[in-house]
Amino acid sequence: MHTTIERELELQLVLTPARAIPVPARLAYHSGDPYAVHITFHIGSDVPVNWVFARDLLVDGAFRPTGDGDVRVWPATAEGRRVICLSLRSPDGEALLRAPATPLTAWVERILRLVPPGTEAERMDLSGGLCALLSAGPGEEAGGTAPAP
Repeated sequence: MHTTIERELELQLVLTPARAIPVPARLAYHSGDPYAVHITFHIGSDVPVNWVFARDLLVDGAFRPTGDGDVRVWPATAEGRRVICLSLRSPDGEALLRAPATPLTAWVERILRLVPPGTEAERMDLSGGLCALLSAGPGEEAGGTAPAP
């Protein structure tokens, strides 16, 4: 059985060094996908913005700068409070977000208790996924049927 831990959190989208706007976000962690964290940003459009990245980036970024590519995370101070900064980059643009450190690190501690570091592979059903892939016949997708001609 897999468990999901979610947390609603208001992040700050940094527009300039002196100006930021609130962005509601939902953080989600699924024990069946133990290496990833999911963040959904509700930005006032019909379609929310979803990001998925390595759990280790969030864990390490709470203590020191980490990340090299599309996702970078680091601790900082903003307006006298501890925050965790997330820099997200995609072909559509870039965003710098700040999360309040206390609720974010409390959520990270919960997901680390659910799936302790080093035990992630034990939570994955690799054999079941591999069997599904191998049982698909020619022209079939795993778990599906062959497309109509």
